[in-house]
Amino acid sequence: MDLSTRRPKAPVVFLTFALVALFSSGCVFRWNAHHHQASSVVQFLYPGKDQPFVQPSKPTLRLPLRVGVAFVPSSTGNYAGSDVVNSAFTEAQKTELMRDIAAKFRALPFVQSIELVPTTYLRPGGSFENLDQLRALMGVDVIALIAYDQSQLTSDTAWSLSYWTIVGAYVIPARKNDTATLMEAVVYDISSRSLLFRAPGVSTIHGNSTPINSDGQLQSDSKSGYIAAAQDLTTNLQHELDAFKVRAKEEPDSVIIEHKPGYRGMGAIGGWSAAILVLLAAGRLVIARIIFPSRQTRPSLPLPDAPQGMFQLDLTESHALHGLL
Repeated sequence: MDLSTRRPKAPVVFLTFALVALFSSGCVFRWNAHHHQASSVVQFLYPGKDQPFVQPSKPTLRLPLRVGVAFVPSSTGNYAGSDVVNSAFTEAQKTELMRDIAAKFRALPFVQSIELVPTTYLRPGGSFENLDQLRALMGVDVIALIAYDQSQLTSDTAWSLSYWTIVGAYVIPARKNDTATLMEAVVYDISSRSLLFRAPGVSTIHGNSTPINSDGQLQSDSKSGYIAAAQDLTTNLQHELDAFKVRAKEEPDSVIIEHKPGYRGMGAIGGWSAAILVLLAAGRLVIARIIFPSRQTRPSLPLPDAPQGMFQLDLTESHALHGLL
């Protein structure tokens, strides 16, 4: 028997090797992939076409305000040909961002309290009815709703031809990754359904990776994008808060400002403070007259920092008080 008939032909060997190389490198070919995750204030407040449009009225802010901060429910979508990449925006990062935003509001003199609203308190498409429930449950007057939108696009460059070799898939960073992140905080007066102001935050990251570590690089870029966008958001929020304070003073027709019972606003002295001042001044008078009962009075002088005519001390008593204090 001719042994040569048992030897595989050269073309068959080459074809087999080519098929193995194709399948082993084909798993790293993805060409274009698009990953998208987002939450939307518009979809939360106006979820359906059949829902009637809510006409906002002129906002009435009763100071001091109680402010709530919350993330609107998210929705994640993946386009055809994409790979699912787990969200890098964790609950811990969301809580940290809410605390940063709360600190901006807490610095305002007309804000009484800040409430961080748990994510489970808002339902997808909850609309203003959901906000009314928060108002009744947590006692907030104004709500800051935070939304985000991140899109990641992965595409192969001309260097991706090196992926036909297994070494190239591990070494050549021929995959291009683009990550665009948008965040925004919109502040609503719940009772009037009126938008008071909004602040955006944006971030764009460009990078490259090999097919082997593509998912890990995408997650890293996603996390970095959220952090950068959140920092930009808090910076812009401070500017918008300052602009809103100026607008409320210069455009009184745009918003109605009222004070809750017992609140006098910045620079005003409340009833208890005024009473304490009166008692202190009266006490000084009594002490001075007890120590110097027979001194001849001289032309009276007003107390320092007191309105003219409010309290009068004679000159001898004034010197005595300065010696005591």
